[in-house]
Amino acid sequence: MGTKLGSEAPGHAITVERNMRFVGIDIGSEKHVVAIVDETGKPLRKPIPFSEDASGYERLRSMLGEAADAFVAMEATGHYWQNLFAFLHAAGFQIALLNPTRTSRFAAEDLRRAKTDALDALGIARFAQQKRPAATPMPDAATLELRELMRLRDRLVQDLGDRARQVHRALDLSFPELTDHVRDVASAKATTLLVVCPTAEKFRAADPKVLAELKYDGRHVIGLELAKALCEAAKTSVGRHQGTPYELQIRYACEDIATLRARIRKLDEDISQSLDRHEVGKLLTTIDGIGDNTAARMIASIDFDGFKSAAALAAYVGVAPLVNHSGKRQPLRGHACAMGDADLRAKLWMPTLRAVTHNPWLKAFYARLVAAGKPKKLAIIAAMRKLLGAIMSVARTRTPFVPKLAAA
Repeated sequence: MGTKLGSEAPGHAITVERNMRFVGIDIGSEKHVVAIVDETGKPLRKPIPFSEDASGYERLRSMLGEAADAFVAMEATGHYWQNLFAFLHAAGFQIALLNPTRTSRFAAEDLRRAKTDALDALGIARFAQQKRPAATPMPDAATLELRELMRLRDRLVQDLGDRARQVHRALDLSFPELTDHVRDVASAKATTLLVVCPTAEKFRAADPKVLAELKYDGRHVIGLELAKALCEAAKTSVGRHQGTPYELQIRYACEDIATLRARIRKLDEDISQSLDRHEVGKLLTTIDGIGDNTAARMIASIDFDGFKSAAALAAYVGVAPLVNHSGKRQPLRGHACAMGDADLRAKLWMPTLRAVTHNPWLKAFYARLVAAGKPKKLAIIAAMRKLLGAIMSVARTRTPFVPKLAAA
């Protein structure tokens, strides 16, 4: 008779028969290590390494035996697990992707001091045997596409930020007063100016009338007032570092910023087109405050079917309240839980701010909390939790969002 394994979000519960083999795989960049234990946690064979190539995969396949009698567990380490996960899933195996924090804490229970790939693989196998994690489903092609597009967009945004910081550093040395007139050095206006005049020395030698006619977005010009102000500021600039090294740093960084800006715009169009082909992703944009990029990020980051409730999703993201009462310590207000997906939580902050401004349903909820004396930051976090509930509802029902506004 089958024994039901406990569920762990995200994922789905599975049924395990007697004599089940539990497989733990320690993921590496060029080679992995596999360990196999039985229902009692006893190793069936010595942990064995195998390579990240076709021959290594075939070696692993021959060791695992029948897919129906084996349950595989591995950590989601970087991107190195993805090919192996797809290979084993196609072969019919049930696989659980594990959070490395859980396996690390499991290993610490035995006060284990040594750490090797073989011991890690054996620990993962025993974790699967004792904790019975849920199997992780294979994402569909549309979800995988959105996941890679969002990862690429995040990389480009990070690169753009790096270039902007390079410009800031060079300007602090050569023309710090420029940011008094153009605040955002990554803007089209700033980069257009800095490609022509990267330092205070160049601004001092420039003709304001020529600078005034520069077009920075194909339509708008710099204007004579700003051009004159910059040229005057350059004459009394405290920047003492001029010359070729600083000119090249600023010019190259500004050219890169312009290129990255164009790529991000094009990528946003690709994300929108991909989102139109995803049923749930398209429906998420019916929630005021959820744009194409936020909807794509939610689809790329979350398997909604793996959560039993909106509260479970909120705990996964990390917007669940942290209760810490003990003895006489009974604080009136608890901190937000530090666990959860910190990156996703940060990315949801601005969409939540937009939602409490433009979404009548969430705006009313936020206003009630503030009127009741709640701190605004707490009210924003509560609104984020409410927004996650709406997202969960749309994903589950596969219907557009319809807010239920309270009667006046």
